[in-house]
Amino acid sequence: MENSGQAAECRFDLLGIGFDLLGIGNAIVDVLAPVDAAFPQNNGMTPGSMMLIDADRAKALYGQIRREKEMGGGSAANTCVVASNMGARVAYLGKVAADAPGQAFAADMQAAGVYFPSSPLQGDAGENHPTARCIILVTPDGQRTMNTYLGACVTFSPEDVLADVVRASKVIYMEGYLFDPPDAQEAFRTAARIAHEAGRKVALSLSDRFCVDRHRHAFHELVRGHIDILFANEDEICALYQTDDFDEAARLVSADTHFAVLTRSERGSVIIQDQQRIVIDSVRTQVVDTTGAGDAYAAGFLAGWTSDRTLAECGRLGSVAASEVISHYGARPLMNMRQDMDF
Repeated sequence: MENSGQAAECRFDLLGIGFDLLGIGNAIVDVLAPVDAAFPQNNGMTPGSMMLIDADRAKALYGQIRREKEMGGGSAANTCVVASNMGARVAYLGKVAADAPGQAFAADMQAAGVYFPSSPLQGDAGENHPTARCIILVTPDGQRTMNTYLGACVTFSPEDVLADVVRASKVIYMEGYLFDPPDAQEAFRTAARIAHEAGRKVALSLSDRFCVDRHRHAFHELVRGHIDILFANEDEICALYQTDDFDEAARLVSADTHFAVLTRSERGSVIIQDQQRIVIDSVRTQVVDTTGAGDAYAAGFLAGWTSDRTLAECGRLGSVAASEVISHYGARPLMNMRQDMDF
């Protein structure tokens, strides 16, 4: 861990101009498992949702499944890895414990070219809050149902927001899932304040419609006063404005913020900036696992946006990245997207 941290520090120093993207979110080890279509409901879950679970529930589920893959994860972390794969300069802040999964997460981020300077929890704090994990159940239609034990993530606080890294980043990208622990909410606002004082942009992903339901008032306040770029899928933006009509939700969000990027699965995406709408087609592929589709889209979009691409090109890059990720298990690309996309 010491050597990898030193290597990352050198990379940060040598960059000089800093980072295109800084992700802030829940640092989680993803456990992907194929299950039959009835498994989520038979186990008290809402298919397609994310629910928070305790350590005992995580242990019980872990024993019931056939694990297809285990890897570093978390929404913003996935976005960071995909953006790095596409050639962006990327950093990430998130909390892990000084345990084997935490060390594996740090090594995974370093291997992906992502600067990860966050200090792990040590001693009793780390034992009481081990590194988080998310058990992702994938049904035959590719839908994923997530069960998340937050562990060390709940300890993320304003002290974990490294101001120098925030100031060195063109855009700060934060995941809505981070809003579950109260200390993390304050850390979120701290990061946004530091970013704006430094003239940087702040982006937010709504993450999950159930997350929106839990924090609707806080999200409204953020969108209207603190967020420069909002990312959401159709379910999430409709949940935010409590409507079943996507066009109505799009109209309402365009009144609250000047820049929103809304994804619609196979129907592509809609980019709204200053009342202008740009419709982007999806990229067809064989859907295997939708885990990380929105994360990958955001990565492609922001990698394009921070390199001064047109909005239409940013949307195309987002669609290509999402298409690659959903064509296999896991939320990380299996190809060099920088080379294949001529990025």
